[in-house]
Amino acid sequence: MDGPTKQGTATKVLLALSVSHLLNDTIQSLLPSIYPMLKDSFQLSFAQIGFITLAYQSTASLLQPVVGVYTDRKPKPYSLVIGMGFTLVGIVTVAFAPSFYALLFAAALVGAGSSVFHPEASRVAHMAAGHRRGFAQALFQVGGNFGTSLGPLMAAWFIVPHGQTSIAWFGVLALAGIFILERVGRWYSANMARTHVHAARASSAPVLPRRKTALVVVVLLTLVFSKYFYLVSLTSYYTFYLIHRFGVSVQASQLYLFLFLFAVAAGTILGGPLGDRFGRKYVIWLSILGVAPFTLILPHVGLMATALLSVVIGVILASAFSAILVYAQELLPGNVGLVSGMFFGFAFGISGIAASVLGFLADRIGIEGVFALCAYLPLLGIVTVFLPNLRKQR
Repeated sequence: MDGPTKQGTATKVLLALSVSHLLNDTIQSLLPSIYPMLKDSFQLSFAQIGFITLAYQSTASLLQPVVGVYTDRKPKPYSLVIGMGFTLVGIVTVAFAPSFYALLFAAALVGAGSSVFHPEASRVAHMAAGHRRGFAQALFQVGGNFGTSLGPLMAAWFIVPHGQTSIAWFGVLALAGIFILERVGRWYSANMARTHVHAARASSAPVLPRRKTALVVVVLLTLVFSKYFYLVSLTSYYTFYLIHRFGVSVQASQLYLFLFLFAVAAGTILGGPLGDRFGRKYVIWLSILGVAPFTLILPHVGLMATALLSVVIGVILASAFSAILVYAQELLPGNVGLVSGMFFGFAFGISGIAASVLGFLADRIGIEGVFALCAYLPLLGIVTVFLPNLRKQR
């Protein structure tokens, strides 16, 4: 896989990463997409559904920073293949899981695949970015978000009609991902000098004082908390909300979930380039705090308005993460793996905790009460006021 000069953008590599991210996240999104089916098959409570997500998110969140720190010191070009291998084993295990505890184990395996894939793929995207870091991260992210949007469609059209064991066929996607990532690994190995170039640039880059840097990291993590806690209410429980409140079928609910997740994918590609052009702080402002009016209205409208608002929310909210991640990478130069692992890991961890907490709440106050409560989370976007403009700092 060829790439341009050290200063250029290796577009083919970024496209390969985006496609492999699509394959990886399509597989991973199958699990929450079949929650209604698993709930009926295994007679699960909402709390147990939350525990399945927690098992997946826990291995992903706890291991990602460790992987990031380790590969900052010792880059491993073919670790992406290993990560996809974990995902392959995990999804096949889901297909033949005989019990709730087997589902927990399978979910943990899928999470382990994410723990290797995301920080390392983000590092390679940073290497291949040239001067277009926001664009590179957005292109990488959009593949994953589009893949996540495909999960409900695959569940509605293929898995629900054919049953749990049909999930095993999606191992073919993991095999395709392994093939692509082996080629990316070859490019990574041949272009290790790019890592040293980025490190040399970073060593001379001005940074904020340590105390202020710590405050900014706390603010960024607060924003990630707001985004992903709210996002989980939709990705994990939106289908249940639609079924309970509007009486739609399981398959119809998957189509509505697809619309939301497709909107997330569409919105992702906007955040990176807009951040490159206008500044990442402004994108973060708009993405998190700007979505609050729509989230506050959502629990009080009918089915069609709910579907429309979910699309608007998905587009606006999606642009935040790539802007936050690149902002953090510029704040802590020379620590791409650490930053990627920390923020991806925190996002996965918060998602797992949120799924568990919201599951318990749904059992107690009802799914509609959960959506009414979560509507206020984007108001935490007000803390963006504490983010300095790094362009002016430099």
